[in-house]
Amino acid sequence: MHAVNMLEAKSTLSRLVDDIEQGRTREVIIARNGRPAAKLVAIDDCSTAARIGIAKGAFEVPESIDAHNAEVARLFLGTAPA
Repeated sequence: MHAVNMLEAKSTLSRLVDDIEQGRTREVIIARNGRPAAKLVAIDDCSTAARIGIAKGAFEVPESIDAHNAEVARLFLGTAPA
């Protein structure tokens, strides 16, 4: 555990984050007026690769998908029925 004061954390944030990312430091405690205020730690590795197009081929979009656009707009805008 590494502790730094608020001023040092502000001026060296990039280095502190780099140390966390590279595994040189497991956590950094940031203190305000000598009292611990926050903890800087690495986030869990959550793979989000290949999210774009994840549903491709899972369903078919009907030709009439835009048939009710006016009714939906009316519901959102709160205007009187046409």
